[in-house]
Amino acid sequence: MLSFPILSEILRKRRFLSRVLDDCLCDIESIDSFNTYKIFPKIQKLLERDYFRYYKVNLMRPCPFWAEDGQCSIKDCHVEPCPESKVPMGIKAGSSNKYSKAANTTKEIEDCEQANKLGAVNSTLSIQSKEAFIDWARYDDSQDHFCELDDERSPAAQYVDLLLNPERYTGYKGPSAWRVWNSIYEENCFKPRSVYRPLNPLAPSWGESFYKWLEGLCLEKRVFYKLISGLHASINLHLSAKYLLEETWGKPSWGPNIKEFKRRFDPVETKGEGPRRLKNLYFLYLIELRALSKVAPYFERSIVDLYTGNAEEDAETKTLLLEIFRDTKSFPMHFDEKSMFAGNQKEAKSLKEELRLHFKNISRIMDCVGCDKCRLWGKLQTQGLGTALKILFSEKEIQNLPENSPSKGFQLTREEIVALLNAFGR
Repeated sequence: MLSFPILSEILRKRRFLSRVLDDCLCDIESIDSFNTYKIFPKIQKLLERDYFRYYKVNLMRPCPFWAEDGQCSIKDCHVEPCPESKVPMGIKAGSSNKYSKAANTTKEIEDCEQANKLGAVNSTLSIQSKEAFIDWARYDDSQDHFCELDDERSPAAQYVDLLLNPERYTGYKGPSAWRVWNSIYEENCFKPRSVYRPLNPLAPSWGESFYKWLEGLCLEKRVFYKLISGLHASINLHLSAKYLLEETWGKPSWGPNIKEFKRRFDPVETKGEGPRRLKNLYFLYLIELRALSKVAPYFERSIVDLYTGNAEEDAETKTLLLEIFRDTKSFPMHFDEKSMFAGNQKEAKSLKEELRLHFKNISRIMDCVGCDKCRLWGKLQTQGLGTALKILFSEKEIQNLPENSPSKGFQLTREEIVALLNAFGR
């Protein structure tokens, strides 16, 4: 994890960034100070907790858009799945959107009863059909999802210990990696093909025409582009911060690579593009910070225990999480999401759905990443941002949550919770 204090010090020394962010009333120094003293130390501690370190993911899903180039053969691309014996019992036994021991037990009983009812209706149904009917019988909130979620019950889905599989440079690059990001930017960021994004090697020449086009977009589509650019910047920063510097006698040495950082972000080497990318990273931070402040009531309810089976640790984890939520609420310059989708209701609803489907498509592109470790962190951070967007546009549902029972108006799966906090931690 690259701390904002380290990043901001580099940026100040090199005068990479102007102070004020676009499309919000916030400056970079305020974000740096708030994160350094209130957020960063606590989020680091939280992500070391069992509830947040184990993430269930399917890294075997095929790319839905093009024939894959084959898996990366570089050893650092490999993800070491967590043996079942190492995963806390409460996490393994838990369902996707129930958190307490009592809720998990209730869920199992409900599923069993539902299966019995289905069997009584038609005893000729296959096991697969019965499972499908159970799925349909449960509350389906897929219309609220901004991401294509993995099926956690798939045999290919495995738990990964995120602390043992950190995001860092693996050597994955070239045409395969470029095609992933090119597809994201060219096909999902509302850009006409006649406008070339900066530094696109296929562009006839680079220039300000891209930003003239971007400024002419509505706020919602500008925000969408900045979030994707900020996510890309975050990933590139971590690759630069944890770079394979040398390998002696089979023991790798990882650390910051300033040359790589400059190649990706220096104003001269990137023809002025690097500072814009970094500002978009700060903008991404603001959006996810705002989402955490808005979702606090969901976790403040007694029904949410963040259950792993270790009662003492579970209580400490929830206490720490609620402290972080209180801190996020105290930030004085939050992004105002109400400035989005504020026009004609019919047009706003249509635009929101368009953005949701574009982002969901990006989450599917993450299954086309050829490096397992890159795919893991790409899927996690995309799901985290998608969860943040889901939260920001579910304000009424969150305000109307029942205190002691699940809500069909708004739910978060455990994987969404883990992704949300880990993405913010990035």
